[in-house]
Amino acid sequence: MDGTAPVSVLEFVLLVLAGLGAGLTGSIAGLASLISYPALLATGVPALTANVTNTVALVLSSVGSVTASRPELRGQRARALRLTAAAVFGGAVGAGLLLLTPSSAFEKIVPWLIAAASAAILVQRPPRELAAEGLREHGRRGHSDPWWLPAATFAVCVYGGYFGAAAGVLLLATYLLATGEGLPRSNALKNVILGVANAVAAIGYVVLSSIAWSAAIPLAIGLFGGGLLGPRIVRRAPQTALRRIIAVAGIGLAIRLGIQAYG
Repeated sequence: MDGTAPVSVLEFVLLVLAGLGAGLTGSIAGLASLISYPALLATGVPALTANVTNTVALVLSSVGSVTASRPELRGQRARALRLTAAAVFGGAVGAGLLLLTPSSAFEKIVPWLIAAASAAILVQRPPRELAAEGLREHGRRGHSDPWWLPAATFAVCVYGGYFGAAAGVLLLATYLLATGEGLPRSNALKNVILGVANAVAAIGYVVLSSIAWSAAIPLAIGLFGGGLLGPRIVRRAPQTALRRIIAVAGIGLAIRLGIQAYG
């Protein structure tokens, strides 16, 4: 199909279900595109159109997940505002790169980035252990974010606007390592910043590219629902086990993308 061809009723239902699964996966682990992008390809959307359509639809996942993450976002307003500017510029640069350059430019480095971020999530020790050793003896009030955090956010958001697969894993690993926060609060911050980057990129795509709207709408409906549910699961799930699941899923995606890039 192209950007204007309608989807069938069955494809509509399947895209809603795929969006629900992608929204859950994305708001929990930052791996929404692992489900949503292949779902678009399966309905016959061409690869480039699927990429930009996926980014547009993912905005609704962020709306849902941020709405459900309000308890975890308390006390992070100043941090989120500081990082929003980096997300805006990063998303815009990434979208521009996608429209002006071939997507193969990132293909060979992306698996290594995702694998490194996943490994960082896997080996990082929980904040409680760090606090027990006195590394956070002054609590959150005494903790300041590292100077490089906005630059790292910008770099990940460039990638997110450009291609997007596992950009959430990269951001989540960055915030876990840099802020000293636990998984629920780092995940909530990730949802906000990635949502901003996706929204900026989506605006550019809507204006300058072709969107498969008949596929984007059912996918976005599912993504919104999944995004609403995801933070509630993060809030209640065992944190160590969930971190390991996220890390293993990210490593699996890195291997898959590596095989595609180097095969």
